[in-house]
Amino acid sequence: MARLRGRTPQYLIRYAAVRLFHRVDAASILFPALERDLADSVSIRPTAMPRRAAGARPQVAWVVQPPSAGSGGHTTLFRMAAAAARAGCDVTVLLYDLHGGDMDRHAAVIRRHWPWLPAQIKPVPEEISGFDAVVASNWASAHVIATRAVEGRRLYFIQDYEPFFYPRGSEYAFAEDSYRFGFRNLALGRMVHEVLRDELGVDSDLVPFGLDAQTYRLEPTGRPRDGVVWYARRGSDRRGYRHAVRALELFNARHPDVPIHVYGDVISGLPFPVVNHGSVRPSDLNTLYNGVVAGLTLSFTNVSLVPEEMLAAGVIPVVNEDRYARIVLDNPHVVWAQATPGALANALSEVVTAAHRADRAIAAAGSVTGRSWHEAEGAVARILTEEVGTVVGAPD
Repeated sequence: MARLRGRTPQYLIRYAAVRLFHRVDAASILFPALERDLADSVSIRPTAMPRRAAGARPQVAWVVQPPSAGSGGHTTLFRMAAAAARAGCDVTVLLYDLHGGDMDRHAAVIRRHWPWLPAQIKPVPEEISGFDAVVASNWASAHVIATRAVEGRRLYFIQDYEPFFYPRGSEYAFAEDSYRFGFRNLALGRMVHEVLRDELGVDSDLVPFGLDAQTYRLEPTGRPRDGVVWYARRGSDRRGYRHAVRALELFNARHPDVPIHVYGDVISGLPFPVVNHGSVRPSDLNTLYNGVVAGLTLSFTNVSLVPEEMLAAGVIPVVNEDRYARIVLDNPHVVWAQATPGALANALSEVVTAAHRADRAIAAAGSVTGRSWHEAEGAVARILTEEVGTVVGAPD
């Protein structure tokens, strides 16, 4: 144990935690599906269609993992479910909780943070039946539907190419195989649409990205903009946490008087001062955006919703270069940088030192005027109509 002598208490705690983590196989509880729910694309069983009385509303179930407050992925998914309800479907959210959590608590979280979602909320049953369509929301839920659904059309709302979340191995392969199950794939954005085709030769319906321009918008503050904002996700490597920390450290060395605001995770122990905001309600996040000049938002898989939301509030987003991301985020006010800390720091410096910052903010916000989620919601409603039959109405 000589290598531990002279180490800080913090290091020793982390070292002990890592040793214990591996000794008790704690990683097994992080695996997102039960072993008995894992399916195989070579042996997917067909489903029947349930009997529906004449004039009855189609029943559509969305299989999701329990959300936490502020989850952007769940917000997008629930937008689509609400659109299905407006189009004449009865919507049920089936929660897949591996750890047997309190279903009432999960339902309360959804009711509190997504009060506009008109859905029943239930646990995933051992046998999924009685629905005209069942929609997967990630690779684990696709496996659940493949193993448990005995009735209904099977669809898959794909917000990211999830194999990219993992190193090459079993989880990568299980995620990859979910796209071969024969479900009708609905790809959010051209990145997912094209990667499915390029990597696997799998077809998908393209659902365009949207923007909540009612929440994210320019607001008069009466003060000049100052500072940068960073969307921090420490436990999600695809959000580039380490790159962001190093880039902001370099940026702070050049611009020590420029405040750095952090939201998402509360971060401590950084080598530069920050203003922590933690998990922020969308309306408060828009207020934060309206006070800053630049935003740092990284994604090494599909583009997140954050860059366009920043633009709508007049923030110039600095994002990591990616050929697929450029297809989705085709906007002249986005600043692209190579995924190195130095390049990202240089890009942030360029934005905060540029002239005519107020005019640039107005132009950035104007570049996304008129954007909404209506087109995406309409696409999902149309696809569901094709799958389950005619429904009444259309999305607002």
